Amino acid sequence: MDMAQYREQRLEGWVRAHGTAILRTCFVCLSDAREAEDAMQETFLKAWRAMDSFESRNGASEKTWLTHIAINVCRDMQRTRWFKHIDMRRALDELPQRMAAALPEERELLLEIMQLPDKLKQPILLYYYQDMTLEETAEVLGTTKSTIHNRLRKAEKMLKLSLSGGDCYA
Repeated sequence: MDMAQYREQRLEGWVRAHGTAILRTCFVCLSDAREAEDAMQETFLKAWRAMDSFESRNGASEKTWLTHIAINVCRDMQRTRWFKHIDMRRALDELPQRMAAALPEERELLLEIMQLPDKLKQPILLYYYQDMTLEETAEVLGTTKSTIHNRLRKAEKMLKLSLSGGDCYA
């Protein structure tokens, strides 16, 4: 097998193993199904271009590395797009069926998570929905483990207040 075939197979493996998780990450960050799909494609394109640098990081987690790229792609997209009002309920309806929350309670929780500021939304997404450790989450977001722990606690408090009928966003 030549190097081009190896790289192509490696990328296909990453897409199969992590595609849905990356798409979910992008969707929660961007709140738009079409933009999330674009961000996922851009993530894997960047990963393919940087594959050699990943391969030289002995023992690095594919999931952590790909998620880090996805978060950065989403940040870039947020910086360059003209911010518009997004109806979160409509955005959830556009989400592919395999990713949509099955239960109404899960859907309500996801809607509330999507309303959180990015600094709180991203740790929730990575820690609880991507099953990353505090260390992996901190690595992806470029911060410390204690910062992630504090952001998770703050996000959880805001979600509890909001889901119980309080207005934590006012």
